[in-house]
Formats: sequence, structure tokens, C-alpha cells
Amino acid sequence: MIDQELARNADIAVWAAMVALAVAMLAFAAHLAVTGSGRERASEGVRPSGVDAQSAGAAAGESGRGESEGGESEGGESGGGVDVLAPPETDAPAPTRRWGIIGLQVTWLATFALVAAVVMRSLSVGRAPLGNMYEFALVACMFTLVVYSLWSLRKDRLWLGLFVTLPVLVTLGLAMVSWHTEASKLMPSLNSIWLIIHVTIATLSVALFTIGCAVALLYLAKDRAEQRGPVTGWLAALPESKALERITYGIHIVAFPLWTFTLIAGAIWAEQAWGRYWGWDPKEVWTFVIWVVYAAYLHARATSGWAARKATWLAVAGFVSIIINYAVVNVFFVGWHSYSGL
Repeated sequence: MIDQELARNADIAVWAAMVALAVAMLAFAAHLAVTGSGRERASEGVRPSGVDAQSAGAAAGESGRGESEGGESEGGESGGGVDVLAPPETDAPAPTRRWGIIGLQVTWLATFALVAAVVMRSLSVGRAPLGNMYEFALVACMFTLVVYSLWSLRKDRLWLGLFVTLPVLVTLGLAMVSWHTEASKLMPSLNSIWLIIHVTIATLSVALFTIGCAVALLYLAKDRAEQRGPVTGWLAALPESKALERITYGIHIVAFPLWTFTLIAGAIWAEQAWGRYWGWDPKEVWTFVIWVVYAAYLHARATSGWAARKATWLAVAGFVSIIINYAVVNVFFVGWHSYSGL
């Protein structure tokens, strides 16, 4: 029995999550602006080094000797040298984390709202909410927010908040406007335990790949800015490019085995449902294409002949393949996996 009222409540919870994400985006954007501006002003007040520091030290020494010979200074105060090793005096305030903390707190509210939406959708249909594009989008967005929120409890990832909440908000908007389907029973061919195993791991993989792509793009932008000269604006709020590249690689190291399991589990399910492990269905082909692209990224990243920047573009290409697989193949290609529900 389908509970349409509970399904409508689930949709309301999704809309509430979208409102919270919009607020979180604004707070995270303010955090980047304030932090970047603060670090930019702080970098302008760095004390001199090298030849300038030696010149300043020599001038300070001469001033000190002159004042010691003359006793007291002209103003009646005892003279003394300038301490060039003292921290520079600057009017630039320390960057505040207030806006970032607000953004993270509101992101947690959005996460709770989306978890509630997924639970209510599941209860309304009496099954795992993984039967069509709309439900897949909800669960993938939920995993993305959960991963980012939990990660932020262990590490300072406020600089990443805007670039996680933005794709999640866009995906939820498309889910509600273009991919939404009424609560309904599961198609007979999907009624299998492999639906939960295969699709759940797939959604978790997509969540990790989403965050990984966001960090990859930030690395490419920060690396380009560092090559041009001093980093200014909101890019100054980001970690150094080398750190961003390491984070990108680390996320994909976790996500790639999960996608590999998704591919294998899908083949096992296909054998049980259709009597063959592989049939060159468009969905199967693109799932394999995604695997190949990400395998190429990890291989290029581990190869000394490849620059990190070139290898990272392969990671971005992998996520583009995911978008094509989900938003194009599901909608416009007809095959055994035509379960979009549209």
C-alpha cells in the first residue's frame, strides 16, 4: 500500500533542505570572502627578508649607536634599536570563522532534513528508495551531505562548504523539477536484494566522486593562481595547491574501489535477472567507461611522467562521465536499465 501523504511530506522535507542549503551557500561564500580578504591583507604586511632585512638591521644598529652616543633622544626618551624580528604591525584583523561555522550548522540542518525525506520516502513505498532517478538523486545527495558534514567534524573543511552545497542544491532542484516521480511500487525486475547492495554502493560512490571533483577543480584553480603570482581574492582562503591535490587523490582512492564493486555487483545481478553477466547495454557500457577513466586517473597520478595537473583533469573527466551516465543515458537511451521513472 502506497502512503501518498507520507510521500508528500518527504517532498516537503526536500524543499526544506533546499532552503537550508541556499542559506548555507551564502554563509560559506561570506566565509571565503572574509577569510580570503584577511589572508590577503596579512600577506601584504609580511616583514622584509633577505637583503631588505639586513639593510633594516644595519640601519637600526646605526640608529641605536647614534642615540647611545647622544644619551637621550630628542624627545627625552632613552634610545634603542628597532627589533626587526618582531611580528609586523598591521591593521588587518585575523580572519573570522563565524560565517563558515554558521554555514556548517545550517548544512547539518539540511542533512537532517534530507535524511528525513529519504526515510519518509522509503516508508511511503515500503521499500528501499532506490527505484528511479528521483530516488537515486535524493540518496546520492544525502550521502554527499553526510560525508561532508562528518568529515568537517574531524578536519577544518569550511573552505569546501560552498562547493559541496552548490552541486547538491542544483541536483535536488533538478530532482524536484525534472526527475520527480510519484511514490509507486517497485518494478518486478528490480525486486532483488541486489538493488540495495548495488545501488546503495553506487550512490555512495557518486557522493565521494562529487566531493572529489569539487576539490579537483579547486586544486586546478589554486594551482593556476599560484603560478601567476600572489594569490588574491577567495582563492587565498583555500589550502595550498599541493594539499588540495593530495586531498583529491585521497578521496578517489576511497571512491574507486566502491565503484569497482558497483560494476561487479551489477554484473552479478544481471546474471541472476537476465541470465548474462554483460550485454553491452548503454548503462553497462557507461558504467565501465567511468571505471576506465578513473582507473586512468589513478594510474596517471602514480606515474612519474604525468604532471599532477594533467592527471587531475582525468578525474574531472570521470565526473563528467558520471553526469552523462545519469542525466543523458538514463533519459535518452533505451535499454535493460530504463528505470528512470520519467
